[in-house]
Amino acid sequence: MPMYLSSASNAVVTLPQLLASRDARQKRQQEWLARHAITLISFTVVAPGPVKDSVLTRRIFNHGLRAIRHLAELSGWEIKHQNCLAQATGPEALLAINALPGAVKQATIELEQNHPLGRLWDIDILTPQGEILSRSDFALPARLCLLCEKTAAVCAREQAHPFAELTERMEALLNDADNSGAR
Repeated sequence: MPMYLSSASNAVVTLPQLLASRDARQKRQQEWLARHAITLISFTVVAPGPVKDSVLTRRIFNHGLRAIRHLAELSGWEIKHQNCLAQATGPEALLAINALPGAVKQATIELEQNHPLGRLWDIDILTPQGEILSRSDFALPARLCLLCEKTAAVCAREQAHPFAELTERMEALLNDADNSGAR
């Protein structure tokens, strides 16, 4: 049964908290792989700015979780275990899925590219051995910025765009998804 998150904390998050959260996520991933020994989907939301857990990110997260579950259902992949975490550093989900990692990664890349909110999702696929599959493994370029044609990593590093413009774009994408009835 899916678990969707509500009631965001709206807490301001510091860089040390983000780094600690990333380390904790990697530890959780390794624990899941040790326990379940099948393909692991690790899902988070791309959230610029100091607030990572907001009503906006929760709504984007819930859309993403539904889309991943729908993809698994359409593909005939069994989700063996699922856990969602509500954290100040942003919502997270782990899904142990009985499917080949490469097929899951290709399908989730397509989901990220074709869903109205896909650009706002970070869907990592880990093999049972703990290898993270990346877009470059499939000869795909880095993801682009929400607002311009540069790579997202460059714009984030340079803080090239005002937070208000990024948030406005995120809200517009969410409204598009809501209005289209996207899964």
